[in-house]
Amino acid sequence: MPAKKYVVELTAEERQELEQWVSQGLRHARELRRAQMLLLADQKRKDGSWKDADIAKALGAGVRTVERTRQVCVEEGVEAAVAHKRPKRTRSKILDGEAEAYLIQLACSSPPEGRQSWTMQLLADRLIELEIVETISKDTVRTTLKKTRSSPG
Repeated sequence: MPAKKYVVELTAEERQELEQWVSQGLRHARELRRAQMLLLADQKRKDGSWKDADIAKALGAGVRTVERTRQVCVEEGVEAAVAHKRPKRTRSKILDGEAEAYLIQLACSSPPEGRQSWTMQLLADRLIELEIVETISKDTVRTTLKKTRSSPG
């Protein structure tokens, strides 16, 4: 097994502060758990540091969470590791305002010949056929219509 790439070595002040947070419950539960991870991963512990898998099992966290917490601690400091925020996922919209308007207009129009009503898949296929979008799923069509309180048929 390879050696740990990110080795946590807390100063006495950092250790004391983290222990105080944990014992007094001075932070949010999520932050307290990360503080416990750092305390257990500290190489300067009297009885040595714990393995990531053991820390994860003891605290009910994922091994990858323990690894990331150690990494952030080494790269950015203890405070950044404890107060870690989830990265915001940003996705570009598939349908812009004009395409949404066309989808609503299409959903409110009469269905294709031989059909009683529009299905989400038919609407998605029609948007691709008309080259409004390159690809789109029926779920994207559904959520767009739901968002605008429109429904096919």
